[in-house]
Amino acid sequence: MDDFLDLFFNHLSVERGLSANTLAAYSGDLGDLHLYLKKSGVSSWEQVSREHISGYIQQLGGAFAPRSRARRLAAFRSFFKFLERNGRIAVNPAALIHFPKLNPQLPKVLGFAEVESLLNSPDTSRTLGQRDKAIFELLYASGLRVSELAGLLVRQVFLEPGYLVVLGKGSKERMVPMGELASESLRTYLQNGRLALLKNGFAPEVFLNSRGEKISRQGVWKIIKAHALRAGIIKNISPHMLRHSFATHLLENGADLRSLQVMLGHADISTTQIYTHVAKERLKEIHRKFHPRP
Repeated sequence: MDDFLDLFFNHLSVERGLSANTLAAYSGDLGDLHLYLKKSGVSSWEQVSREHISGYIQQLGGAFAPRSRARRLAAFRSFFKFLERNGRIAVNPAALIHFPKLNPQLPKVLGFAEVESLLNSPDTSRTLGQRDKAIFELLYASGLRVSELAGLLVRQVFLEPGYLVVLGKGSKERMVPMGELASESLRTYLQNGRLALLKNGFAPEVFLNSRGEKISRQGVWKIIKAHALRAGIIKNISPHMLRHSFATHLLENGADLRSLQVMLGHADISTTQIYTHVAKERLKEIHRKFHPRP
């Protein structure tokens, strides 16, 4: 059974170009299913039935949220579809199992004042302050995923025309504008702060840690947390919240969904449409807060 899993992960990595994070999630989900099937006496993928998959999903029960169970089922469907397409099994046992009912979760965003407080938090007279300022400005101005920001290379930055060439999910390239303020912050960091962090070393990535190495996603998360506390933001902030704020604020100011889809790197516009709901909820909240008649 392990051989087929290896073939599937090679397919995901080489042919579909999925990220290391997605591969790790698939690996964990299918590894857990593999153990469950072995304990149930199943010794080959051909023996797996709809009841086996359904039983495993039900076993997860209250220990996993519906969204986590749905993600696992999606991984199983993809794997068995791969086996079916390659003639390893006759029928996909996960195909007819219904996904758990999901309550829509609207992305959490920052208000304009909160964004300004965060962007103004770093002390740009210091090396790390120049880096942190550039990180915040770029995340908010471009809507990058934190993995895209951490993996951004110097050669992907075009300061004069003011855009980035980003390698997103599925190894797909897209061009992302970044605006004048983000460009200026990035220029200052590249010409000063980054050179100080390199310490006569070499790194192809734009954003570096205090050791002059590529910054990690966790590193960016910690930086944002620290500055949010300093700025008096009490929300449970994350790098992705700046991406959500970027998208929501653009829509609120008249951007169209298609353009937003391209900038965010969404394969399907239905993913982008969630931000229209966020914008509507924010408008209703503003109305409730400021209208003289409740």
